[in-house]
Amino acid sequence: MVGAQFLKTRVSPDTKQRVQAVARQQLLTESIWLRRTVDTALRTAASTSARVPECPMAGSRGARLYVRLRPEDRLLLRERAAARGMAAATYASVLVRAHLRSLPPLPRDELLALKRSVAELGAIGRNLNQITRAANHSRAAGPDREALRAMLKVCEGLRDHVKALIRANLVSWENGHAEANN
Repeated sequence: MVGAQFLKTRVSPDTKQRVQAVARQQLLTESIWLRRTVDTALRTAASTSARVPECPMAGSRGARLYVRLRPEDRLLLRERAAARGMAAATYASVLVRAHLRSLPPLPRDELLALKRSVAELGAIGRNLNQITRAANHSRAAGPDREALRAMLKVCEGLRDHVKALIRANLVSWENGHAEANN
């Protein structure tokens, strides 16, 4: 066999003796017996691959779920997870959990930062409103009414932009990309 690969494992002395005995009984070398056993096990696994094996840790946080992905999907998963600063498995877990429980899948740090930004923009808008009211009641030196209106408009635009960013992020988790399906 040109280009053959080796499988290696360590077994107990008892297992080694049992393999030798079974191979001798079948008039085979240990290598040939082992290769046939592996081939048989792989054929059996392939024919029963539709069955989902029971997870010994089911119900615990550490329970594992194995998913087959096409190479191009695996690449997209890694890219999107990296863009959010997450491990691919964590990203997939967050998506599945969000879908199953109808939760916003925005990572906690991103959501907190965006909420703080919206709150700050709201505070700036309130301050500008107070400045505008004070400017209307007195003729103190400072920005004129038009400048204050322009600043208020900028703050409102920024607030709306951040809200749109939150919505776009939620849509990107649902659709897999930032563009909404229209």
